[in-house]
Amino acid sequence: MELVDAIILGLVQGITEFLPVSSTGHLVLVRDWLSMTDVNALAFDAILHFATAAAVIFYFRKDLWVLLQAALRKLSRLPVNERDLTLLYALAIATVPAVIIGLLLESIVTQYLRTTLIVAGVLFAASLFFMYSEWKYYLRPVHGSITLKRAVGIGFFQALALIPGMSRSGATIAGGMLLGLNRYEASRFSFLLAIPITLGVGSKMLIDLLKEGETIDWHPIAIGATVAFFTALLVIHFFLAFIRKYTLWPFVWYGIILAGMVGYVSLFTI
Repeated sequence: MELVDAIILGLVQGITEFLPVSSTGHLVLVRDWLSMTDVNALAFDAILHFATAAAVIFYFRKDLWVLLQAALRKLSRLPVNERDLTLLYALAIATVPAVIIGLLLESIVTQYLRTTLIVAGVLFAASLFFMYSEWKYYLRPVHGSITLKRAVGIGFFQALALIPGMSRSGATIAGGMLLGLNRYEASRFSFLLAIPITLGVGSKMLIDLLKEGETIDWHPIAIGATVAFFTALLVIHFFLAFIRKYTLWPFVWYGIILAGMVGYVSLFTI
């Protein structure tokens, strides 16, 4: 892996992981453009997941500290803030559907769905889904808080991101809006929910890769991961500020335009 390739992929991952535009879809497209298929690319996937997970952990470190205290107080049978405890349970529950479905469908996704044409189709479908959620939100603005029932629904929306081209953050944010959360609360929950699933995916990739015993050049991977970490921090801060005032419509149009471009290239060029 060239150093320039690593920096490009780090930027792409850092920018797209927490925006509703599909990081996996973008990585598939960029890898196709850079013609990357070697084992170092697989290692890079794993480390990029750790880098972006580290970014969201660092950004929400105060919230996570509160949740850790809530868990410890509950285990010690001490009084606990019910809102914190509900959020902790909600994050655990919402993680389950993607884990189970991911384990069942991983081989199918890897073998058959990681193509540019499928990414284009899913990007377009995802844009329609975001459009629908914004339309429903416009008709009936909501201001609910996270509940265990809503967490289950958001967990299944998160599982849609197993398909390349469907944004994990976009699916969970739009899903949260449909289930009664406002944009900001849905986004905050989506970012916190990214931690367990992203760490889990990264760990599984790395374990599978180490079992193969291949030689890996870690230097460009470390550079790309560093780029991804700091880029993701900036994007998280930007998006949370953005979503307080604005809608998902810019990402809807971005997805439609990108889907059209990718579909055209896939169908009409060699």
